[in-house]
Amino acid sequence: MDEAVNKVAAVVVTYNRKDKLRKVLDHVLAQSHAPEWVVVVDNASTDGTDALLASYATDSRVTVLSLSENTGGAGGFSAGMAKGYELGADFLWIMDDDCYPRPDALEELVNGLDKAEQTLGHQMPFACSVVKWTDGGICEMNNPGTTWDWGRLLSLGQQAVLVNHCSFVSVLVPRWALARFGLPLTEYFIWFDDMEYTLRISKAAPGVQVLTSVVVHDLPENRGVNFGQINHQNVWKYEYGARNELSYRLHHENPFAAAGFAVRVLRGMAQGHVSRALRLRIVKSLLRGVKFDPKPKLPRSVL
Repeated sequence: MDEAVNKVAAVVVTYNRKDKLRKVLDHVLAQSHAPEWVVVVDNASTDGTDALLASYATDSRVTVLSLSENTGGAGGFSAGMAKGYELGADFLWIMDDDCYPRPDALEELVNGLDKAEQTLGHQMPFACSVVKWTDGGICEMNNPGTTWDWGRLLSLGQQAVLVNHCSFVSVLVPRWALARFGLPLTEYFIWFDDMEYTLRISKAAPGVQVLTSVVVHDLPENRGVNFGQINHQNVWKYEYGARNELSYRLHHENPFAAAGFAVRVLRGMAQGHVSRALRLRIVKSLLRGVKFDPKPKLPRSVL
């Protein structure tokens, strides 16, 4: 791919993680395929993130969006991707504020997507990285969902597999996908917004995970989603997760998929001996998902 033609806007959403954010930005700005812009969405942080971002004021590549309220990951990514689109980016490279890409992570994504498209003969809606945890193992929370023919590119000698969905921890989205499918659903706030979005844009074609593009996700613990691990500190996240996924399964799949998800949630809480009060909160969230059905919005410059 011609870097002069295909300009990338990196989008980083942050909330009260100024120490990790500096490391993320330093990694992004040092990429071998340099992004044209780095859009940082500050979700109304209260820890001095604004002062940190002020130190990048002399770097013309860095654009800061300071939101007046915390809109969650979903709202932050929607705002940041819309800004990148407005700036004229050909690709949006999106990630969390605790994601450290290797120096060639973006270059490998751009080249891997191009190679896959040339091989398959059609456009692909996203390319994602391999996400590792801090110990070098796979990050349990960020495994993409593969297609039935996931090894098609591997069989042809490419270091890439076909996927239907992935997390928002290092994913490259082409401009045409935003114009056609819109932005992430801000109403989701947090949890399942990345799954919904990549499933939505993969209606055009599968995405690709480029195995030579690697990032590190600096989570406190390396474990996946488990409704048996709900406690008083994290229940608010699980409430969003229950509502959002129930909504998606019901309104974009079918009632059987929604019922199956609800059963898995209830079974998980029972197996994890989650307290009755917390279980009730999750049940209420599942019920809210029945009527909850937000619609995608296009970037303003498309309208």
